[in-house]
Amino acid sequence: MTPGAPARAEAGPARGLLTTARVPGHRRRAYWRDALSRTFGAVDMTVPEEVGSGTIRTAPLGRFQVVTVDGEPLRTRRTRRLVARGEDRRVVVKLLVRGAARLAQDGRDAAVRPGEVFVYDTARPVRLLLPQPFRTTSLVLPRHALALGEPDLRRITATPLRPDTALGALLATFLSRLADTADTLRPSSGELLARRAADLLTAVADERLGRLPADTPSGDAALLLRIRAYIVRHLADPGLTPAAVAAAHHISVRRLHTLFEAEGTTVGRWLLGRRLEASLRDLAHRRTTGLTIAAVAHRWGFTSAAHYSRVFRAAHGTSPSEWP
Repeated sequence: MTPGAPARAEAGPARGLLTTARVPGHRRRAYWRDALSRTFGAVDMTVPEEVGSGTIRTAPLGRFQVVTVDGEPLRTRRTRRLVARGEDRRVVVKLLVRGAARLAQDGRDAAVRPGEVFVYDTARPVRLLLPQPFRTTSLVLPRHALALGEPDLRRITATPLRPDTALGALLATFLSRLADTADTLRPSSGELLARRAADLLTAVADERLGRLPADTPSGDAALLLRIRAYIVRHLADPGLTPAAVAAAHHISVRRLHTLFEAEGTTVGRWLLGRRLEASLRDLAHRRTTGLTIAAVAHRWGFTSAAHYSRVFRAAHGTSPSEWP
């Protein structure tokens, strides 16, 4: 949104409905540009001189957001200047439900058709053209929640994930269902499902990058999804070791380590990351809930407050008690 715009969206992207239906005609263009920029990050945007209608429905899922947009033709561009502002880095996973799209990032320029999923990273310049009235469903997630190495992420941006494989179709269906049910989910359930969508994207990326056989959701990708879901459900268990995870899935510990090594991480590192992420939510509300650092540590499976403080400082450069 350009500085000094005469209209501002009345609600932030965290929750609810933004619609031009409540805005006088002469203010709709500024309102719509502002609403989209606040939802997806600062962009240079071109919209029609007269905006007839536009709706953004946003539901928070923990640290994720699911967003459905119905709108008229527009063009958006995130420039190097806007990237340099240093906003939180986010990855947007978007399903084109209706209309057409063209996306450019990381040296690729791709046409997108309805039913296809595409990905872009707000940490680098990106251009998105929607030349027709459209509907999109998006999952907006922090970059660190996506279990993909940096080179792998760069290789799937601006590359439509078509629903002509089992995993690709599953991701599109999952995003659609997540948007339909997000308002009815409890916060913990919603975030867990959002994580599963992120895991599906990782599996689809692995398939596209040649690390998985195509059309085999019952193979390594599906097994890894089940293992990750199991780990997230049992984060509070301090006895959740690689041996326990392997036994629960009737595989060897070596096989378990191999699955995670193919992702560029380890079982222990992935588990620790999820525990730290979960603990951040409790720290953010510690003043209102009265939870102690020891209680937060115990709640998420850390063996002691001292152990929790050590790994937290290593990850975030500060102690849990000093966390904003």
